Amino acid sequence: MQMRPEVQIAAMIKAMKDVVIPAVAGTNKLAEEQAKLVVGMLSLMAHQLPVQFRFDRDELARLVKTSAALKEVQATEPSARAACGALIERAAEAEQVLEQCRRDPDDLRRSVHAMRAAICDVVDAFAQGGADEQLKIERIVLAMSAEQLLRDRSLVKPQGWEPDLAAVPDIESLIG
Repeated sequence: MQMRPEVQIAAMIKAMKDVVIPAVAGTNKLAEEQAKLVVGMLSLMAHQLPVQFRFDRDELARLVKTSAALKEVQATEPSARAACGALIERAAEAEQVLEQCRRDPDDLRRSVHAMRAAICDVVDAFAQGGADEQLKIERIVLAMSAEQLLRDRSLVKPQGWEPDLAAVPDIESLIG
């Protein structure tokens, strides 16, 4: 089971092209057309997904820039002054959000992969050592793996694979 959206989308596109579209081809024109539309939308999503964060960050920066120009217009009406006051507050909040969003999500993903590799290297290195150290390493890694497995199951819980949905907490409660 894969949880990364880019892998999930690629798998769905492949399933649609290799299985679904050939199964309905020639028998149901509307279903064939809709299946091809689904492939098209999934392909578009696969293209947009890697840039969505930067796209949103760019939009917010442009809105902040526009708000700075709007603040320069002298408001004479009370409703315009109130709207400008609210805009100033929203712009200040937006600037803080932009400052906090300087790092790209790919930096986070690369850091996760680097940490996984470093932990694997430590496990491998301790494999040459004594049984006591190996047991300590094993306990630490198994505890982390149990937590990760629960998070993974929770993340894909909406797919309905869990026999007892209530036994798996919602992802929001696990990741805070």
